[in-house]
Amino acid sequence: MNPRVVVIGAGVVGSALADELTERGWTEVTVVDQGPLFTPGGSSSHAPGLVFQTNPSKTMTELAAYTVAKLSGLTLDGQWCFRQVGGLEVATTEARLHDLRRKHGLATSWGVEGTLLDPAECVALHPLLSAEKILGGFHVPTDGLAKAVRAVEAQARRAIGRGARFLGGHTVTGVAQRDGRVTGVDTDQGFIPADVVVCAAGFWGPRVGEMVGLTIPLLPLAHQYAKTGPVPAMAGVNDLVLEASRPILRHQDQDLYYREHGDRIGIGYYGHRPMPADLGDLGTAMPSVLDFTAEDFAPAWTESVDLMPGLAATSVEEGMNGIFSFTADGFPLIGEHRDLAGFWVAEAVWVTHSAGVARALAQWLVDGQPGIDLHEADLHRFEQVQLAPDYVEERARQNFIEVYDIVHPLQPMERPRPLRTSPFHARQQDLGAVFLEGAGWERPHWYTANPPATDLPARDDWSARYWSPIAATEARVTRERVAMYDMTPLKRLEVSGPGALGFLQYLTTNNLDKSVGSVTYTLMLGFDGGIRSDLTVARLGPEIFQVGANGPLDEDWMRQHAPDTVQIRDITGGTCCIGLWGPLARHVLQPLTRTDFSHEAVKYFRAQRAFVGEVPVTAMRLSYVGELGWEIYTSADLGLRLWDTLWEAGLPHGIIAAGRSAFNSLRLEKGYRSWGTDMTTEHDPASAGLEFAVRMDKGDFIGRAALSTVARQRRLTCLTLDDPAAVVMGKEPVYADGAPVGYVTSASYGYTIGRTVAYAWLPAALSVPGTAVDVEYFGERLPATVAAEPLFDPKMERIRR
Repeated sequence: MNPRVVVIGAGVVGSALADELTERGWTEVTVVDQGPLFTPGGSSSHAPGLVFQTNPSKTMTELAAYTVAKLSGLTLDGQWCFRQVGGLEVATTEARLHDLRRKHGLATSWGVEGTLLDPAECVALHPLLSAEKILGGFHVPTDGLAKAVRAVEAQARRAIGRGARFLGGHTVTGVAQRDGRVTGVDTDQGFIPADVVVCAAGFWGPRVGEMVGLTIPLLPLAHQYAKTGPVPAMAGVNDLVLEASRPILRHQDQDLYYREHGDRIGIGYYGHRPMPADLGDLGTAMPSVLDFTAEDFAPAWTESVDLMPGLAATSVEEGMNGIFSFTADGFPLIGEHRDLAGFWVAEAVWVTHSAGVARALAQWLVDGQPGIDLHEADLHRFEQVQLAPDYVEERARQNFIEVYDIVHPLQPMERPRPLRTSPFHARQQDLGAVFLEGAGWERPHWYTANPPATDLPARDDWSARYWSPIAATEARVTRERVAMYDMTPLKRLEVSGPGALGFLQYLTTNNLDKSVGSVTYTLMLGFDGGIRSDLTVARLGPEIFQVGANGPLDEDWMRQHAPDTVQIRDITGGTCCIGLWGPLARHVLQPLTRTDFSHEAVKYFRAQRAFVGEVPVTAMRLSYVGELGWEIYTSADLGLRLWDTLWEAGLPHGIIAAGRSAFNSLRLEKGYRSWGTDMTTEHDPASAGLEFAVRMDKGDFIGRAALSTVARQRRLTCLTLDDPAAVVMGKEPVYADGAPVGYVTSASYGYTIGRTVAYAWLPAALSVPGTAVDVEYFGERLPATVAAEPLFDPKMERIRR
């Protein structure tokens, strides 16, 4: 029997989800909303409906592309739900024009066709534009305009036709539960039983989350939208049925976007001050629409007339401050409550991605997993500190401010910082560390105490941001002498208790049934064989393991499957780690301890408890830079003593502190993968070059059955750029014989090999050493060659000595 589903929220997400679920045979679906159908008063009821598909995120682009495909096929009583008028982004500055070339590359990487245009071509598409004002544009013909309210009703009608119910005027007052599972929802009109409850309440989501003790970390923010009076130059261009015929338009240099409303122009504006909305102050008739504040919009009008002089013949006749949901990182929130089975969330989703999110969640519910990688949008991706209301508000405000900014992929948020610092932070500051930030951690990327290399090729402005030639020095010293790396921010979990070994054996692909002191590189797979994460697992006792993980999603996956006898504890904040790496690493470490750290005593991928000076440590002989050395762990209270002890002992050997920039270069030369960048749930181990971490003969594990059915049509492939001066950074399209065939995942200049190393997903037929390809970087095709990997020390002689 199909489960009974209640969806809270009859907006564009809730209606799409009902449609997707009923299409898959889950027909006992009830959608409730406090407002009237099908304009219940949420963001969907007033959304301008512009759908630009291209996004730096592959996932977000794919969600938008499905939304376009689905809505394009819908009508409501013969009226369109989506007009594929195309999307046009224009540049009025050289920086924006440069960025549009990058955006064209992103679109190509993710399979969206687009074209770079000169000013005359932009004006031909949108005649209101001033050719003198713009420098060029980027056109995607499959972008367009969604009529959100129509799309809501059209999808709702399809769902109703398959058995779903839509109930307006039903305010949810509580979520019923028993024995850790949802049993239904209480409304002011009565109780509705349910096996699954999905919160798709938009900016009301946090209030629903409070009913079940769940933090839904989003911030409702008002965003200005205005309509002009009739524009003389638009007379006769559009009829009342079609409403729009020219491309939707973005003028991101001034935080503006535009769409047609017949002979009028709608103007959206992000350049005003952030306006958080208090849910307690909202009305009931149209709670998502606040009074228009004309003084905030005044700069937008000036810039709009400057871009489109024909607007001077009219004026703004109406406007609103419409509420939308913003998150700390700009991604949606999708997933299941971990303490209340059957309670799901689909929040902070705009019209652009609505149908795509609905399909992914429907697949997740019906099939057990979404059809695409959703790690960037997973509800549980945040660390606990990132759920603090002040943190969510600060970051969401900043995302609003930067929504149309040119944001470098390494550019960190400025506030609130610092939040999480390792015990070595003061010493790092003394050495002039340049910190970037991730998951709340301050991470040194290089140290100004180290001299810059002077023999590197010049970089362009983009690749030179958040980079320093000091990184080359740090990489070379690691290869030639010894360096200390702060590895504290890497997630560490302790898994213990009766059955811990069996649990981890079932959860991962490699064989962990080894002697105490063993360290194993392994993978966690989904049931479809896709890579959920890669881990290092150290067996510190018969039933106690330290797991090096990638983030909160790993802990979440473990907790979903752990038996009651197994305990999982996040020990990251109470511990710290120094990576001591380089050919002289043993010269630094051995004199500090009475424990034998010779190669014969502590072999590669073994762990050893010891004292370094007075500091008790667990030293794991691992190296993600391709050099001899150890990850040395201790408790946070002794971290500073460990740093000082190693530093003093290392000075006669020329030791330095090195940062993440050098680390990334070194690990790519060695061919080490980074989960979430090089591979995700959409990739299987063999295609990612990680089949060595899978032991099919060890017994059953999650994903094992699926591996034999995976069609390995694409492979993660090592490339080197032919020009030693050329640099790429990741997400660029790869071409073969003039046609796009894949995209770059990770890239960095290899300071040891003297050229850029890039990994890319390519068709298996092209993943052959010696194959010539091109990588497009800001519109320029850079010749590259498929290389055998690893590029550095393929016989592992430097690590095993």
